[in-house]
Amino acid sequence: MAGRRDRTQQLRGSRIAIAILIGIIIGCVCAVLFPNGFFNSSSSLTANERVQVGSSSCESPARIKMLKSDFASLSEKNAELKKQIRELTEKLRLAEQGSDNARKQVLSLGSQIKAGPFGTVKSLRTNPTILPDESVNPRLAKILEDIAVDKEVIVALANSNVKAMLEVQIASVKRLGIKNYLVVALDDYIENFCKSNDVAYYKRDPDKDVDTVGKTGGNHAVSGLKFRVLREFLQLGYGVLLSDVDIVFLQNPFRHLYRDSDVESMSDGHSNMTAYGFNDVFDEPAMGWARYAHTMRIWVFNSGFFYLRPTVPSIELLDRVADRLSKAKLWDQAVFNEELFYPSHPDYIGLHASKRVMDMYEFMNSKVLFKTVRKDQELKKKVKPVIVHVNYHPDKLYRMQAVVEFYVNGKQDALDSFPDGSE
Repeated sequence: MAGRRDRTQQLRGSRIAIAILIGIIIGCVCAVLFPNGFFNSSSSLTANERVQVGSSSCESPARIKMLKSDFASLSEKNAELKKQIRELTEKLRLAEQGSDNARKQVLSLGSQIKAGPFGTVKSLRTNPTILPDESVNPRLAKILEDIAVDKEVIVALANSNVKAMLEVQIASVKRLGIKNYLVVALDDYIENFCKSNDVAYYKRDPDKDVDTVGKTGGNHAVSGLKFRVLREFLQLGYGVLLSDVDIVFLQNPFRHLYRDSDVESMSDGHSNMTAYGFNDVFDEPAMGWARYAHTMRIWVFNSGFFYLRPTVPSIELLDRVADRLSKAKLWDQAVFNEELFYPSHPDYIGLHASKRVMDMYEFMNSKVLFKTVRKDQELKKKVKPVIVHVNYHPDKLYRMQAVVEFYVNGKQDALDSFPDGSE
């Protein structure tokens, strides 16, 4: 409280000092421009005119020259003082603004508290959700109101190029009775497909930049669109579970989310170390005693399956990624992870978003399945994934079908014929 009071007094003192300084400058200017007062009949004349009038009657040429020189000098000093006032005023405004922002952030997080005993202190992990704004997209708001469950929805983007995989995914969703599933139809073909198969869909209003990629792009190109499309879902106040179409659902994923972070994503990692992080030691023998440098490593979050809470950091993440993808030909997953993990440093402000990596056996990528699980009899029997994402292999459709055969239809050798990687 004492520190806050001191800062308030300092700001008040700064305001008073600036006010006095402005008053002095105004007084000097008025003394030069209006030597006979504001209401004198000659006050309508300019300063130069007054000098000229005076000089014709009672001033010598030398005196006139000196007055002009003094006037020029005062004008120059006056301009410099005005500049200093502007700079001081701007500094004061920024200081007050920064103080106010910090105050608002503190208020939004709650009142100040004392730290508890050793081992009991836990930081805040969950940001507050935004206030929904239905005016952003009333049509989408109506669709989500009808299909969402507990203000959450699965969203998949699709065009005609991925129709076969979409069929496998929709079948898995219907088999589980998941109602809050929505396809963002990127072309007329998928719109008609969803209509004929009783699948909830949403077709965006015409957008040249999105439509060009949406109608003709392949899997990666379409994947990059999601960062622009999902923003409105979050603005409407809905939690979004984004799913690429090369994913088979085997359990309801909403029963396996923690919802304690802004971003909850599956991993491209294939072991505890790669999925959850490890201390990697870099060896540089030329450094002698300091040859070993410790680094932290983690395999990337997969940008094809993640859950976003409707928070400011989540929306900022979408904006950052969409902005970078619009300016350069980049892989969306690389940009997604750079924005999530790069810390603030000179000339860069990092994203302040909380994040959680999903259980790699529940939210399983195809490397884990085909390199590890199918070869381990115990894992093969005991592990029942929530989803399987065929992200590591190009023969996506056939592996998706094999996943269904193995986990749904019980065909024990359904996974055996595939190589670990791609041929």
